[in-house]
Amino acid sequence: MNKNKPAIIGMGNALVDVINILENDTILDDFGLPRGSMTLVDAELSRKIYEATQSNKRQITTGGSAANTIHTLAKLGTKCGYIGKIGEDELGTSFKEEFEQHRITTFLFPSEKETGRVMALVSPDSERTMATYLGAAADMQPDELSAEIFQGFTILYIEGYLVQDHALIESAVDLARSEGLKVAIDLSSFNVVEQNLDFLKKLIAEKVDIVFANEEEARAFTGKQPEEALTEIAALCELAVVKTGKEGSLIQRGSEKCNVGIIRATAIDTTGAGDNYAAGFFYGMAKGLPLEKCGQIAALVSGKVVEVMGAKIPESKWDEILKTVKELEA
Repeated sequence: MNKNKPAIIGMGNALVDVINILENDTILDDFGLPRGSMTLVDAELSRKIYEATQSNKRQITTGGSAANTIHTLAKLGTKCGYIGKIGEDELGTSFKEEFEQHRITTFLFPSEKETGRVMALVSPDSERTMATYLGAAADMQPDELSAEIFQGFTILYIEGYLVQDHALIESAVDLARSEGLKVAIDLSSFNVVEQNLDFLKKLIAEKVDIVFANEEEARAFTGKQPEEALTEIAALCELAVVKTGKEGSLIQRGSEKCNVGIIRATAIDTTGAGDNYAAGFFYGMAKGLPLEKCGQIAALVSGKVVEVMGAKIPESKWDEILKTVKELEA
């Protein structure tokens, strides 16, 4: 990989996260939200959940899965870009300005709809369940994309939440591949995998180079436990990663396998753990590091984000993280 090139361009739902701390899981049952899942909701249901959680401790921040990954990659010092769609509203303006402040090259298409938002509901054991109103994010059209967007990048990273729109995904993947990019995807949520299984299997086998999944997503994709699931996914693509929560992660490229543990962390909120894992892993790849080192940096960044509310690591922690990353690189 050319280290002088921007490494990664992410594509996903440009959203604002409203993170709520729950005292119990009653609200999940009340609104029929499967614990640990991502469920798409309309504007009305999103508003009802917002109102029902107003008395909870909450935090509001820019988000979206691929956006979180790209944001962290920029903090790690990797040049990167982002493709998404936002409303012409205050939230959309904030999203764009935050990314530009971090010198991320943005391709943000405007929409007449409101900027999308995620109601992230964090259970007492730190598991998070998401109710997502896509708003403007769901308005992105295949014909808005062009080959020029992908020029100069080496990897296109797509969040699995976009997989609901098959035509958009295929257009992005085909344009990226025509420009010589590798394609990476995170499976994102077990229910998204279940709903799009045939499409995902064909896409990954034919056009995807790198796959990230947690154990629930890997099980939804293969019907198997992590180690067997890893082998099956790795047979379809160049590189597969199965994240196994408190056990760490399993990585395979061809016949090369490694098992990476976690760093000690006191989990408060798992929001963004997978997004930050991907950022750490891509950073290692951009530096040309061995798989195990990529996994260790991914585990470090992922471990730091679960210790705080939300999907972004606070500024106060970055000096320590960057120092540790340099030590891992050595």
